[in-house]
Amino acid sequence: MKRLVLFVLASALIVTSCGGRQESDLKNVDPRVDSLLNIMTLDEKIGQMVLFTSDWDVTGPTIREGYLDDIRSGRCGNVFNAYTVDYIRELQRVAVEESRLGIPLMFGYDVVHGHKTIFPIALGESCSWDLDLMRRSAAASAAEAAASGLNWTFAPMVDISVDPRWGRVSEGAGEDPYLGSLIAEARVKGFQGDDLADPLTVLACVKHFAAYGAPVAGRDYNTVDMSERQFREFYLPPYKAGVNAGALSVMTAFNEYDGVPATGNAYLLKDILKGEWNFQGFVVTDYTSINEMVHHGYARNDAEAGVKAVNAGVDMDLQGEVYFTYLRGLVESGIVSERTIDEAVRRILNVKEKLGLFDNPYLYCDSAREKEVVSDPEIKALSREVARKSMVLLKNNGCLPFDRGDRIAVIGELAASRRDLLGSWKAAGEWDDMSSILDAVRAYNGPANVIYAEGCRKMGDDRSGYAAAMDAVNKADKVLMVIGEDWDWSGEAASRTDIGVPGVQSELLRLIASTGKPVAVVLLNGRPLVLEEESKDADAILEAWYPGTMGAEAVTDVIFGLYNPSGKLTMTFPRNVGQVPIFYYEKNTGRPIYLPSEKYKSRYLDSPNDPLYPFGYGLSYTQFKYSDLTLSSSEMKKGSTIEAQVTVTNTGKWAGEETVQLYIRDMVGSVTRPVKLLKGFEKVILAPGESRKIKFVIDEDMLAFWRHDMTFGTEDGDFRVMVGGSSSDLLQTAFSLVP
Repeated sequence: MKRLVLFVLASALIVTSCGGRQESDLKNVDPRVDSLLNIMTLDEKIGQMVLFTSDWDVTGPTIREGYLDDIRSGRCGNVFNAYTVDYIRELQRVAVEESRLGIPLMFGYDVVHGHKTIFPIALGESCSWDLDLMRRSAAASAAEAAASGLNWTFAPMVDISVDPRWGRVSEGAGEDPYLGSLIAEARVKGFQGDDLADPLTVLACVKHFAAYGAPVAGRDYNTVDMSERQFREFYLPPYKAGVNAGALSVMTAFNEYDGVPATGNAYLLKDILKGEWNFQGFVVTDYTSINEMVHHGYARNDAEAGVKAVNAGVDMDLQGEVYFTYLRGLVESGIVSERTIDEAVRRILNVKEKLGLFDNPYLYCDSAREKEVVSDPEIKALSREVARKSMVLLKNNGCLPFDRGDRIAVIGELAASRRDLLGSWKAAGEWDDMSSILDAVRAYNGPANVIYAEGCRKMGDDRSGYAAAMDAVNKADKVLMVIGEDWDWSGEAASRTDIGVPGVQSELLRLIASTGKPVAVVLLNGRPLVLEEESKDADAILEAWYPGTMGAEAVTDVIFGLYNPSGKLTMTFPRNVGQVPIFYYEKNTGRPIYLPSEKYKSRYLDSPNDPLYPFGYGLSYTQFKYSDLTLSSSEMKKGSTIEAQVTVTNTGKWAGEETVQLYIRDMVGSVTRPVKLLKGFEKVILAPGESRKIKFVIDEDMLAFWRHDMTFGTEDGDFRVMVGGSSSDLLQTAFSLVP
């Protein structure tokens, strides 16, 4: 602590005596940062560009020993996979009191959808379409993480994906760039708050830059190949939204873009991120992704990979030891400029200053705050609220909600599982004290009214439990069957070619359905699944995703009608894997499906083109009717606006929440345009019989796109406006954009 205090007191003198900093594009750099740079050795500078894991947790294939000595020598300036105040305080003490300059460490962790209290997976949470709720859940996660000593999260993941085979769809916000951008903004603001030096906020990290969600064949880490137009229109916007929201760290992707691995891609990192967007934070790699450029065939060895990474704009090496091992020699030999090193270190130190670490390196190390904040009942209550709003009712023929006191057979290994409720990236979440869905149903409905039989496991072909399951069904009035994926079957390195329900779970569902007893299915999964057969057999299907710490209680709230489901899908559910990739904003072909020809048009021989459950879809226990879609004018002049208005009526018997969605189609352009694009939405709560007029202002920005010459803007012509409760159930009208 003394070293840091002496450094801070001497900073003003050093600034005046050393003639200021080198030329930099960074704005509002604290004078202490340049002062510190001027007295750092090359090894100490490189140390700030190093991020090593502790041995507290494992999130990758290797653990490096000796990191304490590296901290002490100033050769490791940042640590991840460490948490709890006591542990972090000791690591920080070594940095501040035993290293030469006492520069505080930054501590990162994968707080992806919660820290101690786990919220629904990000894909599930996105289905709430509730931006304020997502901001609040990110803020609550940040508070728990910060109270545990952390000051940096490797989230949000904002990668757009249209391929459910890719396991990491569970971490993102689905397929739509507009909604994905709004969610990126909400989550960054939730994590970072209004002041990064607030000890209940953490630094956000927008990842994975860029286009990581579009791997060929849906296989994780695979090649990405797309046009510049596709990249800029559909994949790039959420990253930009996160940066514009104030995120001060960005993580590179494992994939390549335009033949160059993202971690060595100067076009992505220098031209777009730091150039076009004027990004003021620092760029960190994903786990060992500098080293992996050798496997890509882009570098002959780790040293060459390091050159390409640092010259492309990578400021910090996560776990790869490339900068740690090679940067000094590369600078001394003149292959890498020390000015490049200084610019990276300046960015990193500036963020540490904004985190308040120069003023108080132990700012995040308050044991009393940790005890008060972590697992706060209010955070658990918020987790339950988010889980309820994330669930999507895919089918219901009147089976749900159950009545309290119904004699219910609960079937499935997943019904009794606690661990699976958390999904992947469960951070510090623990499940021993959680409820399973079975526990929660018993607690609400009474143990005497619940008969449990495992029936079958979530994996494998063991049918020995069928008889017990059928016996339970025969004794019950209704059936609740919980099926889906093992928690480890989605997330990183969890791609699938068969995205059906694993094992014999669906076979048992078919057998139970044959009894004629009402069967409600609850799904636990991290991706859209192929459910064509299940949707025929079940009377009701509730998509619960991996709903988190309070997920069991939230499921119980929905199935017993204590909460009316309101979630809407943010990713399309295909009928079969042969339709993948499938998404709502497809383009027409020259031979679209609506042509009268029976054969020569864009179609499958063995399947409809349309999905099983489309983007924006989700049922309620009530019904909503849309009517009277009108525009304030049939023409819109450039630079002006028009207004769309629609009436929404709750025609059912329940109060309910509806997400009213606005889509627009540009009918003719200098390049072909999608059949529809989401451009607005509004959530509305209506009592039974209540009607409300919903208004959307349409402006020129909603009509802009990357034109043939790759300029961004509008073109005069005709547009179609569509409003409704999903991307496939819409009222339509039209207008023209005129000079």
